[in-house]
Formats: sequence, C-alpha cells, structure tokens
Amino acid sequence: QRAHATCYGGSDGSGTMTLFNDGESCGGRCYQIVCDAANDPQWCLKGKSITITATDYCPPNYRRACDNGGWVTCKRRGGFRFTINGGSYFEPVLISNVGGAGDQISKAWIKGSKSNKWEAMTRNWGANWQGLSYLNGQSLSFKLQTSDWKIVTALNVVPSNWAFGQSFRSNVQIHA
Repeated sequence: QRAHATCYGGSDGSGTMTLFNDGESCGGRCYQIVCDAANDPQWCLKGKSITITATDYCPPNYRRACDNGGWVTCKRRGGFRFTINGGSYFEPVLISNVGGAGDQISKAWIKGSKSNKWEAMTRNWGANWQGLSYLNGQSLSFKLQTSDWKIVTALNVVPSNWAFGQSFRSNVQIHA
C-alpha cells in the first residue's frame, strides 16, 4: 500500500517532492516525517519521527491540498556552505546548510577582497544566487538575510585561490 505524504508532490514520502516557494528554501527548509502508527502498526514505530532536508526541485502536484504542515527547526552542524559554480563573469553560488527556523535566504550580498562595497546578489534558481562582478582571484565574503530578518556575515570564507565547483564552509550559522 502506498503511503500518503504531503502536499509537496509525491505520495511516497521519499523527499523528492516539490519545494515550497519555487525551491527558494532548497537545502534550508526541514520537514518532519511521522509514520501513522494507528493506521499502520506493522510498519510504524509509535512516537518516532525523522527530519529531512529536501534538496531537489520537482514539478508540483497542484491537485493536492497544502497545509504547510511538517516544517520543523533545522538543526545544523557547522556553518553555512557556499559552493561556487559557473565560470568567469557568471558565478552562481549555492548557499546550503542553512539553520534556524527553516526560513530561506531572502537577500544575499557578495564582496571580493579588492572591494569595500557589498554587491547585492539575485536569486538565480532555488538556493542558487549570483552576482555580476568579476571576482576571480579574490577572497569572497558573504552577507545573508533570512526571511525572518536575521542577518549574518561570513568574512573571507572563500580563499583567493578558489576554483569553480569548490565548496567552502563558513564559521557562522543562524540558530533558532
């Protein structure tokens, strides 16, 4: 018998469901999954649950009702993670390992070591953000704001000898 998951897409509870707000919280929104032991005592452990972070973005299932249920606080180890992708003037940055109340990043800024000015980034897709400056050969700093208005700054988290495809963990995190 197939399981009933939530309004986010698939009915198998696999975690490959459509993410809230077009994937803006990809890697940042946590969901708690609880098996209904009353309806299926053979396969459920009463009172047990797991917490997952959905990191994929799939087509939505608009026929399902959505009650935004199941969101829980994301408990993270370590700081934000910044993965530098793209090439030359196109440098999308995947921001992941976002803690706190499960809120997504609402604003992001980037600053190269050769500048005193923070450049606003734009959301490219999901949790990928991009700036429009040529920052090769510079160490990179990031300033992030969550949808609940918390702001954190990760200074010089990416060294000047970075390469595309590399990922760097900061020493800052948002705690609920």
